Amino acid sequence: MVLMTTSPARTDRLVLALAQTRSTVGDIVGNGQIVRAARAQAAAKGADLVMFPELNLAGYPPEDLVLKTAFQEACRTAAEELARETADGGPALLIGLPWAEDGKLYNAYALLSSGRIEAVRFKVDLPNYGVFDEKRVFARGPLPGPVVFKGVRIGIPVCEDIWTDEVCECLAETGAEILLVPNGSPYWRDKNDERVQIALSRVLETELPLVYLNQIGGQDELVFDGASFVLNADRSLAVQMPAFEESVSICTFERGADGWACVNGERAVLPEGDEADYAACVLGLRDYVEKNGFPGVVMGLSGGIDSALCAAMAADALGPERVHCIMLPFRYTSQESLSDAKACADALRVRYDILPIAPAVEGMEQILAPLFAGRARDLTEENLQSRVRGTLLMSVSNKFGPMLVTTGNKSEMSVGYATIYGDMNGGFNPIKDLYKMQVFRLCHLRNRWKPEGALGPDGVVIPENIITKPPSAELCDNQKDEDSLPAYPVLDDILSCLVEQEMRVSDIVARGHDLETVKKVERLLYLAEYKRRQSAPGVKVTRKNFGRDRRYPIINRFRDSGGAVRTPDFSIAPKKPLGNPERFEE
Repeated sequence: MVLMTTSPARTDRLVLALAQTRSTVGDIVGNGQIVRAARAQAAAKGADLVMFPELNLAGYPPEDLVLKTAFQEACRTAAEELARETADGGPALLIGLPWAEDGKLYNAYALLSSGRIEAVRFKVDLPNYGVFDEKRVFARGPLPGPVVFKGVRIGIPVCEDIWTDEVCECLAETGAEILLVPNGSPYWRDKNDERVQIALSRVLETELPLVYLNQIGGQDELVFDGASFVLNADRSLAVQMPAFEESVSICTFERGADGWACVNGERAVLPEGDEADYAACVLGLRDYVEKNGFPGVVMGLSGGIDSALCAAMAADALGPERVHCIMLPFRYTSQESLSDAKACADALRVRYDILPIAPAVEGMEQILAPLFAGRARDLTEENLQSRVRGTLLMSVSNKFGPMLVTTGNKSEMSVGYATIYGDMNGGFNPIKDLYKMQVFRLCHLRNRWKPEGALGPDGVVIPENIITKPPSAELCDNQKDEDSLPAYPVLDDILSCLVEQEMRVSDIVARGHDLETVKKVERLLYLAEYKRRQSAPGVKVTRKNFGRDRRYPIINRFRDSGGAVRTPDFSIAPKKPLGNPERFEE
């Protein structure tokens, strides 16, 4: 459908409100109220038009929910209601919604003005990589022409439409004067630099100003950071909106001899690097808890660095009064860990309880003794401790309602250094996509800084001893992580090469790593796939997280030998079955 506006008298000034909003998937009524609130705010500031992010009325990404006819109809009805409200003479609206037409479903963007839906445009380039799977649910739209509003010819490329030149080129050739780009662009480190470079390419090619509007908020594993911006045709940055914050920003476009230009707008300073990652983890945790209706969170506080960082993030996300930390000591828990956990809880001002687990662990060992007779103690008994802790924490969650936060980092989840049905229990993991060395960095960072809007205490909240002592699971006497794993700086670099970069073993060895160490890490990475399939969701902060980004088979016998690459001879058949696959390991 291509509805066109009736073109009114030409204007030389357009006041545009950019509504960097936080939608919730499926909450069509709530999302509509967000539109109304932003419209009222924009009206008070004299806006002519209010622009919203991609699919803001449905929430993004809606995944297969969008295939439900009832959902599509509810979005359409809500859009029609909003359209009727624009007959009051207030600002017009640009909103995103799914649009069914002629047996196809489109990712659409609609102009609501003068009491009706005046124009609709469809997304052309549907991303189908990484976290995106839009070709599964949407049809590709036709190449669009501009929408006319108050005499201004507005081009609307939707999100991925600007990552190649086809759509913007078509819009420029058909007379567009300004490009307004609604987005649902999830965060990963340094993503904003990529967005700006892509936008600059389109500005350079079309010689048109470009508005890049992104949503904010957490949706399952994804975090949307906002950070919306406006580029003028001369490639200058005219507006920079904040990251990780809801905001309605006014920018005024004026027509001059050389075309349209944005003549005013805010210039927020964006967090970068570790600061941005920390802010993303806090926002992701906050929205997961809030949007799912949990009253707060509960978590095990072991005296180790991972749980300490998660506790700080939880306090920053929800406020200390909504965080319940529990120490679950056994005979291998050191006095140092007990002291460190208490000091961390006190610094964060969260509730802290101690529940000794010896009666439960020893009782389970006693029950199993007849079956285990004659066998030496091993990982089985160690994992009993973790599983008892997981059961007790889930019981507190069940009884009182808070969500259980699980606290394993990406290094541990990569190599299976976690106990399934034990410390992997939980509803959400804020540090799931952080390698161990970044966990250390973020602890140092949080002790001197916290993100805008964080609800936790200022100052040092993670005791220095937690950061400096050697990491240990404390499941047996004198245990250290590096007894069974490479040193974390080595492990993290190997994992980054294997996971994010998909490098050959030989290329990783060429970086200076030991061949057998790299092969061991690769083997552990593959063997732990079944655990990761059963792990809690967690915030995505790297380019490739475990989940949507990286889809590996659980049954997988491939191992990179690290030798020279050769051309396989497919004429040689195996003489016997492979047999004896490597067993899964805890």
